[in-house]
Amino acid sequence: MIKMILTDLDHTLLREDGSISDETLKILSKCREQDILFAIATARYWIGAERYIEQLKPDYEITTDGTLIHSKDKCIFSCEFSEEETNQIINSIMSSLPSAEITVATGKRVYWNSKHISESEKLHKAIYNDYSAYLNVKANKIVVELPDEIIAKQIADRLGCKLQSYRGEKWYAFLPKGSGKITAIEAMIKASSVSAEDIVAFGDDINDIEMLKLCGKGVVVANAVAEVLEIADDVTCSNDDDGVAKWLKGNCL
Repeated sequence: MIKMILTDLDHTLLREDGSISDETLKILSKCREQDILFAIATARYWIGAERYIEQLKPDYEITTDGTLIHSKDKCIFSCEFSEEETNQIINSIMSSLPSAEITVATGKRVYWNSKHISESEKLHKAIYNDYSAYLNVKANKIVVELPDEIIAKQIADRLGCKLQSYRGEKWYAFLPKGSGKITAIEAMIKASSVSAEDIVAFGDDINDIEMLKLCGKGVVVANAVAEVLEIADDVTCSNDDDGVAKWLKGNCL
């Protein structure tokens, strides 16, 4: 019996233009009328997911690559670097590539050394910081744009970080060891008292694989990468064809 819906956002619940269809909102509403909980699990920072959170009003918000969970405006889980580790990573990046664009997420705040913050669709609420001074925060996630993965791997290996890359992008994320969507989902399960077997999860990318395997039902949209399609319990239509909503309509309503 499905007691919770858990879905990724980009390329899964969201259409490629970043919208959520009226049909998807309607089906999710009907599921929740049946007392099925709803949760999102996204690599986006909280401020990058905020407008979708306002639309969807999930019971649980797993954001920032699984290093944060919020429920009804309350932070119930946070996996973070120490202040010293945060600054070591920033300094290592700046030493290797002084012109690198770096974002540092700490809770619902994000620091960024870009001069074009206001123009960003996802991060227009970020706070400008050029990282010339010690940053008194414990970062949940540090992301840098690099021409290739070599520098990122060297820094991650030297400082003992988890390294995450993204589909079709040259942004690389440094995360605390042991963090990720799977760790956050396990924390959410404890908080919600819903077992993993009673969760249906939807995803599209490699960082969704563990989530899809952990949950009772792992459903993949048709536009998912090949590695994810291979491990799916079920495949639904693409994100642009409202695959999540169509699967829920056929299996939960």
